[in-house]
Amino acid sequence: MSKKYNVFGIGNALVDIVTEVNDQFLKDHNIEKGLMTLVDEEHQTRVYKAIHESVSNKQCGGSAANSIIAVSQFGGSSFYSCKVANDELGHFYMKDLKSNGVETNLHEESLETGITGKCLVMTTEDASRTMNTFLGITSNYSRTEIKDDALRDSQYLYMEGYLVTSENGLDAMKHAKKIAEENGVKTALTFSDPSMVKYFKENMQSVVGASVDLLFCNEEEALLYTGKDSISEAREALKNEAKRFVITLGKNGAMIFDGDTFIDIEPYKVKAIDSNGAGDLFAGAFLYGITNGHSYADSGKLASLASSQVVTQFGPRLEWHQAKDILNRLHQF
Repeated sequence: MSKKYNVFGIGNALVDIVTEVNDQFLKDHNIEKGLMTLVDEEHQTRVYKAIHESVSNKQCGGSAANSIIAVSQFGGSSFYSCKVANDELGHFYMKDLKSNGVETNLHEESLETGITGKCLVMTTEDASRTMNTFLGITSNYSRTEIKDDALRDSQYLYMEGYLVTSENGLDAMKHAKKIAEENGVKTALTFSDPSMVKYFKENMQSVVGASVDLLFCNEEEALLYTGKDSISEAREALKNEAKRFVITLGKNGAMIFDGDTFIDIEPYKVKAIDSNGAGDLFAGAFLYGITNGHSYADSGKLASLASSQVVTQFGPRLEWHQAKDILNRLHQF
């Protein structure tokens, strides 16, 4: 029996505000480079005022949202469960999500009073991305926002690792995973950021539990989570945590474990100017591939092509025509 959605995603709803800064700016504002840091509203407002004139774009985001939009851009069907406030940015987020072909639990009449979450994405000349996030109302994200019927009617549940930072977010992840497992929906999880594994490892382990069907992580996250010193040791240890997994290796491509063997995904050499969203896009493209008849190897090629494209421009997402061009290139191999 076919499912309505390829992927049902849960995660934070954040309006991404993208800008370029230099290393001195990060030092002046006591911002730790290369990480996602949760900040209070006062700090974010102060930093936002300092960068306001250099903001290059604004769009609906959050780690899982970027992946779910990628599924839609490549031609898949997706649903995103999230929480925004009844304010200007909340309405902007909802409209932007729907304009990208993603179905959602968000409706005008259901939005609550509060402040929609924002993520300041600051890129430096070395293509490193640093994020300061004020969660706003998405910090109250809970199982209430999850549309159980839509989840049951999906091939994959995709969970954002950032949700482990709050009790209600963690509960939502466990609730969604339980529904998925009871209804034949495969489970996928992204660690999202090294800080999630470093500071919330026990919470993350409680979600992974007796394994997930598919895990996405980068090299640093794999080493931190397994406590191993080498990627060869880490990937063996991850076999006990996930039935299948993808470890992205930046400019060195990626490695995929398909449940039986390891598949090396070659990188595409490009000049990177902004690494923001590369991992999210990789996950989204890969999920599109495996839910639309492509092999793990071909899905890895598609994801590698997509992420190599997105790092050559600012922002975490592709344009629709770029996604179509990448699909056409894949079919030429």
